[in-house]
Amino acid sequence: MFRHSIRTLLVGLCSLTAVSQATTAVAAALPADQQRAAHTAAGARHSQTVSDLATVVKGEAFAYASYGLLGTQADREAHPAIGRLFRTTMQSGLNENLRRAATLAGMVGGNAANLRQAIEGESYEHQVMYRGFADQARKDGDLEAARLFTELAADEGRHRDAYRTALTVVTTGRGTIPAPPKADVVSVPAGLPKVKAARTRANLDTAMHGEALAHAKYMLFAAHARQTGNPALARLFEGTAGVELHEHFAGEAVLAGLVRTTKTNLRQAVIREHDNATTLYPMFAKRATAVGDTAAARCFREMTATAAKRAAAFQQALDQMH
Repeated sequence: MFRHSIRTLLVGLCSLTAVSQATTAVAAALPADQQRAAHTAAGARHSQTVSDLATVVKGEAFAYASYGLLGTQADREAHPAIGRLFRTTMQSGLNENLRRAATLAGMVGGNAANLRQAIEGESYEHQVMYRGFADQARKDGDLEAARLFTELAADEGRHRDAYRTALTVVTTGRGTIPAPPKADVVSVPAGLPKVKAARTRANLDTAMHGEALAHAKYMLFAAHARQTGNPALARLFEGTAGVELHEHFAGEAVLAGLVRTTKTNLRQAVIREHDNATTLYPMFAKRATAVGDTAAARCFREMTATAAKRAAAFQQALDQMH
């Protein structure tokens, strides 16, 4: 969602756990917030593993958001098989990599803790980040970006207020969870960046990664809320997640020129997955092994194999276009 959101995520990832079946059985009898504390106490992990898991979550969240748009572009160019490939890959990334890394990291807390994390992030985005980005874009002559950043700052303020109300309901048992917001879906055609300043382009990249992360986190929070018998809170998280993805991320993607032709999109996907398979994930696995984080190391090794398969599939699709 934003740089502060990444910092908040790292705080939330302060402990990784390898919980035995006996510990899990005991923890399952506790309230949700106490369950998380029990899992944290079961075994701290190395700070580098924490950071590496955070990187996986952030990267997979961005891939999920991006591949959906790239799949739509493939459909526009009458490449339905490639569209399906992008969509299949985005779903596998969510289910196989992002969720697994988030689970290892203990990323999701109780409903109240999740709301506090969301409130902190939305507050920063509303008060500091997007307002600062808007001022910078205005000074650099990127007026369209300045308008978008200003609009998003206002949106995040509304999200913060809704989460504050929800937190009161969750903690006091009084009141009503706000209705979920509805996304004003933005179409993202292929095109070049619509901003001229390097600073604006960098800010758009920061914002897109943050919005993708926010979407992923809120969907995880929604699943937890539903599992703990709070469907109204789940709907609030899901609705906000939809705004972050289909409106905020998409609006920024238009200005950033994220989507290009399908050939170009495939080339970029090959590069990303190849880098993950040959450099990033193997490095994470090696570091986790060195500090005794065996569960994380195994996870990273399996992610390495998955990324290699993705790269090969994208390369095959690209070769067939020539």
